[in-house]
Amino acid sequence: MTPETLIDSHTQVILVDDDPHLRQALGQTLDLAGLKVVTLADAQGLAERIEPDWPGVVVSDIRMPGIDGLQLLEHLRGRDQELPVLLITGHGDVPLAVQAMRAGAYDFLEKPFASDALLDSVRRALALRRLVLDNRSLRLALSDRQQLSTRLVGQSPAMQRLREQIGALAGTRADVLILGETGAGKEVVARALHDLSSRRDGPFVAINAGALAESVVESELFGHEPGAFTGAQKRRIGKFEFANGGTLFLDEIESMSLDVQVKLLRMLQERVVERLGGNQLIPLDIRVIAATKEDLRQAADQGRFRADLYYRLNVAPLRIPALRERGDDILVLFQHFADAASQRHGLAPHSLQPGQRAMLLRHAWPGNVRELQNAAERFALGLELALDGQPPAAAPSAEPLLSGNLSEQVEQFERSLIAAELTQPHSSMRSLAEALGIPRKTLHDKLRKHGLSFADSNGGGADDHEEQRP
Repeated sequence: MTPETLIDSHTQVILVDDDPHLRQALGQTLDLAGLKVVTLADAQGLAERIEPDWPGVVVSDIRMPGIDGLQLLEHLRGRDQELPVLLITGHGDVPLAVQAMRAGAYDFLEKPFASDALLDSVRRALALRRLVLDNRSLRLALSDRQQLSTRLVGQSPAMQRLREQIGALAGTRADVLILGETGAGKEVVARALHDLSSRRDGPFVAINAGALAESVVESELFGHEPGAFTGAQKRRIGKFEFANGGTLFLDEIESMSLDVQVKLLRMLQERVVERLGGNQLIPLDIRVIAATKEDLRQAADQGRFRADLYYRLNVAPLRIPALRERGDDILVLFQHFADAASQRHGLAPHSLQPGQRAMLLRHAWPGNVRELQNAAERFALGLELALDGQPPAAAPSAEPLLSGNLSEQVEQFERSLIAAELTQPHSSMRSLAEALGIPRKTLHDKLRKHGLSFADSNGGGADDHEEQRP
C-alpha cells in the first residue's frame, strides 16, 4: 500500500524499514501497545504526504535503498523542524546516528534493541509532539485574537461576543451568514473569517450582488462558455470557480433573483458549478460567506427569498452590532480612524474635546462604521466635526486642551463638558441633567460653581417652574 492511502491525522507512528521481517516485528510491537502504526518499505514520497501539524512520529532505518534515513530526516525537517524522527542503526552506523542527532533527530536505537526501548522512546516522542502542537495552537489562538482586536476595534460586550464567534467559526468548513446594517463592517468580518482559516493562502473573492445588473449576474457568478448568449465570444470563469480553494464573499444576497437563488442553493448543496452554455460539472472547494442587511426569514415569508436557501445559509449566522449599540466603542473607533488618517496625510494627530465626544455619543450613526470613518477623516484634516442632524462642533485646536495640576484639569474638563452640552438644544433642566447623567440638584450646584446658566442653552430662555426649584 502507498503512503497516500495510509497516513491520516489518527496515525501515531510511521515505521519505515526495507527489511520485511524487522518491519513486521516492530509493527506488531507498536500495534500491540495500542498505537496506530503505518509500516512502509521505503520513504519515497513520504515527506510530501505529512502535514506540518501531523500529530505523530516517524521511526526509520538509516540504511535503505533510494531515500535513506538521513535523507528522510532532512526532508521531514524541511516540512516541520519539530517533527520527532527516531532512527534505527546497525553497530557501524552509530557515528552516523550521532551526526543525525546533531542535525535534529529525536533519538536513535542501535540493533538489536528491546521492544520496551522502542516503546519508551516512541511514547516520549509522542508526548513531546503533543506539547509542541498544543503550544503552536495556543500561539496561533493568541495571534488570531490579536488580529481580531486590531481589525474589530472595541471592548463593548457585543464586540467581544462577535470576536469570540469569529474565532470559533474561522477554523471550520461551515458557510456563514453575516447579518448587519449598511456600513457595519460585513466585509471586514468576512475577511477575518478567511484570514484566520486554513484557506488563508487561497483567494478571497468579494462580490456585491446588489451592484450587478440582472443580465450579467449569472455569468459573473457561474461563468459561461463561448456562444452561451449573444456577445459571449470566449469562455469566462465565474466568481465561484475563481474562488476555488478559498472563500467567496457574497454581499447583499437578498438582491438575488429567485432563479439565481435556485442555482446558488444547488452549488451550496453539491459543491459543483456549471458554466452557462456548458454541460460539465466543475467540482468546487470553496467556503461561501453571505451577507445581508435584511431579515431573510421575513423575506422568505413574503416570497422574495427562497426558504430552503435561507435555512441552508442560516446554519452559522453572525450578527454585527450597529454602531449605536456599542457605547464607548464609538470614541475608541473614532480616535483609531482619526489617528490612522493623520498618519496617512502626514499631519499631527488631534484629540477630541469634551463637546465633540458628547456629540459623537449622541449621534445615531445611520451609516454605522463607514459614516464614523468618514467623519474621523474630516476631523484629522482639521475640518469642523459636522454630523447629520447636529450642529457642527469646532475643529480641533492645536493648543493644549487642559493645563494646571490634576485638580485644576478635572475642574476644566467638567466645565467644558457642561458648557458643550449647553450648546445643544434642551427644553428643560431635566433634559440637560439627563444628558449629563447627573441629578438636577447637582446640576444647579455645578452651573453656579462654574459661572454657567441654563439660559445659555440652545433650548433658549428660562427654565420651567418645576426646574427652577433647587
